[in-house]
Amino acid sequence: MSVRSGGGAKAGTVSDSGLESVRARLAQLGAHPTSQQISTAIAKENLVFGDRALAALTNDFETALRGAGPLQPLIEDPEVTDVLVNGPDQIWVDRGRGMEQSTVRLGSDQDLRALAVRLAATGGTRLDDSQPMVDARLPDGSRLHAMLRPLCEPAAVISIRTLRARPLTLAQLVVGKTLPDAWEPVLRALVSQRVNFLISGATGSGKTTLLATLLGLVDRRERIITIEESRELRPAHPHVLALETKRSNVEGIGEVDQADLVRNALRMRPDRIVLGECRGVEVRDMLGALNTGHEGGCATIHANSAYDIPARLEALGALAGLDRLAVAAQAASAIDVLVHVRRQLVAGRSHRIISEFAMLRRDPVGFLTAEPALVWDGEGSPQVLGAVGQELLARLGLQ
Repeated sequence: MSVRSGGGAKAGTVSDSGLESVRARLAQLGAHPTSQQISTAIAKENLVFGDRALAALTNDFETALRGAGPLQPLIEDPEVTDVLVNGPDQIWVDRGRGMEQSTVRLGSDQDLRALAVRLAATGGTRLDDSQPMVDARLPDGSRLHAMLRPLCEPAAVISIRTLRARPLTLAQLVVGKTLPDAWEPVLRALVSQRVNFLISGATGSGKTTLLATLLGLVDRRERIITIEESRELRPAHPHVLALETKRSNVEGIGEVDQADLVRNALRMRPDRIVLGECRGVEVRDMLGALNTGHEGGCATIHANSAYDIPARLEALGALAGLDRLAVAAQAASAIDVLVHVRRQLVAGRSHRIISEFAMLRRDPVGFLTAEPALVWDGEGSPQVLGAVGQELLARLGLQ
């Protein structure tokens, strides 16, 4: 834990032995000492003089002991979606405009490792030499990934996906140029017409953000069940039941995966089933659910373009023991529309945009294919592509 001297004390005038004595006192108080307990421990060691100096050093200890330490202000910044730590002096953030280097510093490699270990502990997992990488959810809902040397060099690395306090509205996405004005009614109709759809894109492209926004448009009388490995979806809707996977214990038992949750969700009287990310064998259960009358279902999936979604579905289906034709038969019947989001340079800055809508089809041989319907380059006017585009608009009641 890195703590500087504060207030009226000059930096460096607080001895390391004094700081260690305070740490020892606080360790005896449990995991979450109060501000008063921290101040009392500092005062007993006579480390600083004056109320201002005491308050400043107390604040430093609180920052180091709670939350993400020096990273906490970045996590609490409403514009920040990702905090990425490559080293004590290499901290990057994403505010939706591409990566920006932060001025925050973490001290030494040892301080960085200690922070990674402590964050993992607050997420209920262990991070040490015997288990040098972890995924966890922090108490505020942020998603943590951390890794220790020698798996990474020259120091430990931390990746935090922050949790947006409030999902963006569709109007905010339009103002932010994530989509053109002409596509707002398309997205609204996607929800109101209870169309089954997939949102595709690369990591950090805005898939989850868009999905949360769209779920906020669902009729308030409907019951939404979300299924995620680590909860990120928090739509502005009054009736959301969030299901989350569970890892096995140290004995290798007790695991509950997304496929288990999809099957159980069907027994919970859902109006809409939402899979936060389709990434494995749960694709079989998801397609089965969407083919049994559960309209308005949706999911996100990693893909470089809408054109690549069929191959991605086939690969996931293979993990579940389905051949290409079986996946095609299930998917073409279950999924109506594909929505692709991506990062793109707009006016010299990285920007998230909805670039394409497509229809999922079967080709003459019976395999899956994606046919583009609406496209946008992020700057000009969106285009309706021939008969497929007209068919999509008609399907959404916009013709």
